Amino acid sequence: MIDATTHVRIARPSRDLAAAEHFYVDGLGLAVLWRTGERVPGEHDLVMVGPAGGRWHFELTRDPENPLEPTPTVDDLFVVYLGAPVDEHVVQRLEAAGGRRVPAHNPYWDAHGVTVADPDGYRLVLCSRSWPS
Repeated sequence: MIDATTHVRIARPSRDLAAAEHFYVDGLGLAVLWRTGERVPGEHDLVMVGPAGGRWHFELTRDPENPLEPTPTVDDLFVVYLGAPVDEHVVQRLEAAGGRRVPAHNPYWDAHGVTVADPDGYRLVLCSRSWPS
């Protein structure tokens, strides 16, 4: 049964796993939880990032034999509810790690936070509100 203790994995393709890892680890501050080691023909390369000890993580994948082009839309959002004003130093760190600050498609997110596109174009929203609000 799904409840508050259920672990969640979100998988996304990436053009460049090193760039995605740099953004989410060095920029956002997540930890590398696991990565593939040696290249194995027929298998995906991947890196899993998330909060250490958390109940969710991103699995960022790349299939070098049949690469997928990421196709994010303006509404493919990863929202982090901070419960505090967005620290501009974090935004600068995300930009230095390959992110690009962008206007939100939904003005709600601009009113309550900052949106940063990751190296593959997926959008991270740092929201100053808390959840539930």
